[in-house]
Amino acid sequence: MTKKRKIYLVLLVLCLSLTAQAETKWDYITNRNEVRVGWGDQLFETLMWHNPTYTYTTMPTSYQRTYHENYRYHQHLWAEYQWRFKHWLSFGGMMDMSEVGWDDITRNGAGMEIGRNNNRYFYNIVIMPTVRFTYYHHPNVNFYSSLGVGMDINGGTETNAKGRHTDVGAAINITVFGVSANYQRWFATMDFGGMTALKNTNTIYMALSRMINVSVGARF
Repeated sequence: MTKKRKIYLVLLVLCLSLTAQAETKWDYITNRNEVRVGWGDQLFETLMWHNPTYTYTTMPTSYQRTYHENYRYHQHLWAEYQWRFKHWLSFGGMMDMSEVGWDDITRNGAGMEIGRNNNRYFYNIVIMPTVRFTYYHHPNVNFYSSLGVGMDINGGTETNAKGRHTDVGAAINITVFGVSANYQRWFATMDFGGMTALKNTNTIYMALSRMINVSVGARF
């Protein structure tokens, strides 16, 4: 290949790259709205709240103890709206809901069940504004990171120190790395990060929950 042809080839590749980039940015300008719904894991909840590792079986039958058993994990379900201010910057809001249920089982000293309450649970509802930084653009794939700060509403059958069933704390969600696979205006994503919610250092509702999230959505 001659030097002149090499120069033409480089110029052609450069023009195609600039055209593809310009079209991608134009798509983001014309499709400023984005809505997605997703699922997130409950790894933190699973590690923190689980069936007891030991049950008393050698105590007198008059002895009674209540155990938390049969935990049920209702994973994080969430929805998010984003508005694209720039092709690389967008703002929006997210709502996330999750729940954990269990049975309170009263057993005697021999480990036999003598009572059960199977309607025990707690939930977390997180509402927060979000900001996203998209640092790699392609018609089919995007890479991004995001940050959200808001509040967590914690409630359920348990009560706090004041006897209330509902409490409010701060919440933060960080997406360290996210990838979006795009087809026209439809897309699917996978996010890696974590959500933390707490009232104070002694009352923690979540700590790096939602480490993996998947979602589907549309841009319009």
